[in-house]
Amino acid sequence: MEAFKETLVSELGNETAFTIPVLGGIPVAESVVVTWIVMAVWMVLALVLTRNLSVRRPGKAQLALETAVSFLNGFVKDNLGKHWRPFAPYLGTVALYIGLSNIIGIFGLTPPTKDISVTAALAVMSMLLIYGAQFRYNGLLGGMKKFAEPMPLLVPINLMEVIIRPLALCMRLFGNVLGAFIIMEMIKLLVPAVVPAVLSIYFDLFDGLIQMVVFVFLTTLFTGEGIKEEE
Repeated sequence: MEAFKETLVSELGNETAFTIPVLGGIPVAESVVVTWIVMAVWMVLALVLTRNLSVRRPGKAQLALETAVSFLNGFVKDNLGKHWRPFAPYLGTVALYIGLSNIIGIFGLTPPTKDISVTAALAVMSMLLIYGAQFRYNGLLGGMKKFAEPMPLLVPINLMEVIIRPLALCMRLFGNVLGAFIIMEMIKLLVPAVVPAVLSIYFDLFDGLIQMVVFVFLTTLFTGEGIKEEE
């Protein structure tokens, strides 16, 4: 059991993949290297899947891509209103990154979203998107008034949400990915054959995709609250 504890603690850490020999040595974390792999995979797939697009005779891959893009655009439009268009590409990119990052453990790599610095960075980006859009489309005064909705009495709570929202996004994603990782490691120790492969379908695949949906959905919802006009 002690050996398992030591192995688990070492796995929970964000190990340094290599060090760049400049300025006294710049350590590059394993999560960064896996992120590069995720980026490379999506770039290659984007080039391969979009090289033979056709208006008159679209293939099955093109139809699938168009369906996915239409679904994303519709989802963002429903939540953000008339200002949806600039946000869809970013939200789609975040969904692709988190989705593959969460399930990449199936291929023997460590999910970068297991590193709290990665999830924190994603949460900060969401915070900048949410409140940047709020002031961009409402102006300085209009953006400040949003903190007084639905009543001025809630101003302190709404101001606290500036920190609470990104913190919740960060810890929800990090906690679920980390929890799934710990459970899978324990299962591998207790039942090393067959069972881990079956449960990996849930913890590494299904749960990972669910967390991607939750992160993107909440980011879109919070952004919409700040910019969507009342009808």
